[in-house]
Amino acid sequence: MFRSLAALSLVITSTFLSPLPNPVSPDPNTPRPIAALDTVFIEEMTWMEVRDALKSGTKTVIVATGGVEQNGPYLAAGKHNYILQATTAAIAKKLGKTLVAPIVPFVPEGDISPPSGHMKYPSTIGVTESTFRALLTDICASLQTHGFEHIILIGDSGGNQKGMQAVAESFNSQPNSKARLHFIREYYNHGDVSKWLTENGIKQTPEGLHDDFAMGAVMMIVDPSTVRMKERIEAGNFRINGVNLAPANKTIEWGKRIVEFRAEATVKAIRKSIAAAK
Repeated sequence: MFRSLAALSLVITSTFLSPLPNPVSPDPNTPRPIAALDTVFIEEMTWMEVRDALKSGTKTVIVATGGVEQNGPYLAAGKHNYILQATTAAIAKKLGKTLVAPIVPFVPEGDISPPSGHMKYPSTIGVTESTFRALLTDICASLQTHGFEHIILIGDSGGNQKGMQAVAESFNSQPNSKARLHFIREYYNHGDVSKWLTENGIKQTPEGLHDDFAMGAVMMIVDPSTVRMKERIEAGNFRINGVNLAPANKTIEWGKRIVEFRAEATVKAIRKSIAAAK
């Protein structure tokens, strides 16, 4: 059929590289054909599930910023993002009628070139402050477009706070803004958590690592491998700041209590901010 390999190659190439027809845009009012997934995370939902949540009165959404950075020899670089998986879910469920946007992993981590701060260490991915603010602005604008009325900004890292506050202030100052941004500084309460732990018998002696008991305990809720539990047990080094992390189930229970502590403080601040905006 084909007179040469070149002819055959041309047919194959034209067949597989031809542009596919554009998919038909679904009717925005198409009924959802199956039951909705029980989740608060937008990235786990279908567009129909988000649409129907909005229609049912879910008008609040959390935009959380984490980071990818060096966290000492034991914790995964995505430490803040893993922690936010646990805390944002708890906060959303306590608030009710609230969803969680995809966690923002790219945040300022120091100068990129020449490197400073966490950027001195492999694994860290940083963005400039202007990029961070532009990204947050576009994320919040997208959520506003779809009908969310209250957008909650929280950050699990200290370097994220200033940018989030600036974005909230700028966004809220726009005369055509239909959504209200709420920067909740009360979420970043690691000092309060440390004090609470001490009062409840968890006394730490800092080792100078970017790591502590609270961080590890919450990460273990999500995935014990993110704190290298197995490897540290095998090395006889399953502890941090003088506190033993074994048995794991006990530390995980502490992690759940820490999430509850942080969620309670954050929800209180969110409700106060929303009430003040009305």
